[in-house]
Amino acid sequence: MHHLTVLPAVVLAILGQIFKSGQGQTHRIIVGTAVLLGALFVAYGIYFVVFRFVLRRKISLMNHRFIGRFSRPAFWIFGIAAAMSAVPFFQLNDSMAGTVEHILHIIFLICIGWVLVAFVYTFEDVMVRRYDMSTADNLNARRIRTQLAVIRRIALIFVFVLTAGLVLYTFNHTRIWQYGAGLIASAGLASFALASAAKTTVGNMLAGIQIALTEPIRLDDVVIVDGQWGRIEEITSAYVVVKIWNLERLIVPLTWFIENPFQNWTRTSSDLIGTFYIYVDYTCPVDPLRKEFERILKETTLWDGKAQVLQVTDLFKTTMQLRCLLSATDSGKLFDLRCLAREKMILFIQQNYPQHLPTLRFAENARDQEHSHENALRSAALEAKTNSPAP
Repeated sequence: MHHLTVLPAVVLAILGQIFKSGQGQTHRIIVGTAVLLGALFVAYGIYFVVFRFVLRRKISLMNHRFIGRFSRPAFWIFGIAAAMSAVPFFQLNDSMAGTVEHILHIIFLICIGWVLVAFVYTFEDVMVRRYDMSTADNLNARRIRTQLAVIRRIALIFVFVLTAGLVLYTFNHTRIWQYGAGLIASAGLASFALASAAKTTVGNMLAGIQIALTEPIRLDDVVIVDGQWGRIEEITSAYVVVKIWNLERLIVPLTWFIENPFQNWTRTSSDLIGTFYIYVDYTCPVDPLRKEFERILKETTLWDGKAQVLQVTDLFKTTMQLRCLLSATDSGKLFDLRCLAREKMILFIQQNYPQHLPTLRFAENARDQEHSHENALRSAALEAKTNSPAP
């Protein structure tokens, strides 16, 4: 409501200057002021009816914040339109009338740009509500949200350039007019026009467009960047924020994902297959371990029921290698499932087949101790023989 006093205050200031120029203009001032106040009353009457009563009653409570985004610029647009309609009734001289109308036109264009910005954010919010990323299968939601984030930033840049060009276009100076016309003409190709002056910035902008179209990464994707495991937390117009496993943030330029190879574990699906290895003696039976591995997976909700294999995949000099393959619906569950299966498989071997655990280290230590004992006895016998008196 405090905005209601802004335009009348400006008008009163102008009227004060006009009064100083002579009393003969009193009639025109009274008429102009009456028209202005009447126009403001009608404009803001329509504004309050539309935004305070009609829209708030017809739109659900969850969407009231959308009304707030449009109501602020609309408030100024209604007021400026009323003021522009009242300017001719003041019968100002050409210079003064041109200046006032020019200022009102500039404010009006800025408010139109404000409305376009509100429309961009509202469109993004409406689309985001339709795609929930908290579901298990959120591939489509992550793709749409990533594209929306990039499109929103490009749209805001376009609106800014377009608004600045229209404002400059209102000036009569030839050079300024050329600047405004140039900005309007280049609004759709702003990134290319700035390429020579801001190569890195424009490169990141183009990389953002390429990422939105080709989708090498999306929001909430699980990636490996420079050996760091993490999730894509945010994609800006210049960089990507990767939330790594220890809650630190890795800031990576957009162009890095275009120019360098990296792992994306959730490119087409969040389902993952993982492995871990167990090393046992050659005499260890495999079938009981395979049955125990199957039982462990069936008893936990972390397993998705798709992959479950235990095989002897390699042989070494003293042990054989068992590969345990399992699957889960996402990377977090897979990590927990691998840890759980490792612990229970080792516990099973310890309780049922402890003699088949690798014992090479202990055997070598025992053998070394035996050799040391034999050498000590041999040395003692030799010393006793040497020190014994001759017959």
